[in-house]
Parts: sequence; C-alpha cells; structure tokens
Amino acid sequence: MRPALDRLQLIEHHLLGRPTPAEAAQWQLQQLTDPALAADTDAQQQLYRALHQAGRQQLRQELELIHSRFERQTRRRGWFQNATAHLRRLLQRPRP
Repeated sequence: MRPALDRLQLIEHHLLGRPTPAEAAQWQLQQLTDPALAADTDAQQQLYRALHQAGRQQLRQELELIHSRFERQTRRRGWFQNATAHLRRLLQRPRP
C-alpha cells in the first residue's frame, strides 16, 4: 500500500476502531512528536463530523418529506370521508 494510504488506515483505526490501551498510548505519543500526524488526525475527525452531520440533515429532509406526504394523504382521505358521510348515513338507514 502507498504510505499515504497506510497513514490514513492508521488514523482510521485509531478514530473508528478499538485500539488497545497500549496502542492508544503509543498513538498519543506519536501525535505529540509528529505535528503533521496530529493535523491529519484532526482533519479526518472534522471530515467524519461533517459527513455525520450531512447524513443527519439528509435523513431529516427525507423524514420531513415522508411526513408531508402522509399528512396530504390523510387530509385528502379526511375530506373525502367528510364529503360522503351524508350519503353513507342515507345508505345505512334501515328501509321501511
């Protein structure tokens, strides 16, 4: 693998994986001694946050669309029920 991909994989392991306590301690030391690694890690964390926020926003929009469609269908059904209620009552009356 290319060194840049190895570095990204290492960052992802520490951000998304479950490093052992020894790995976490080593990681902290690496970040203190390598400012570029600390900067890359911070950039990757910001990217994850932005992706998470974008996903939440998209989900919220999809849920609002579903809700508005459901509300429209319910209103239409309610209007039709109200408009035909008199006819249904007439048809349900027992005939003499």
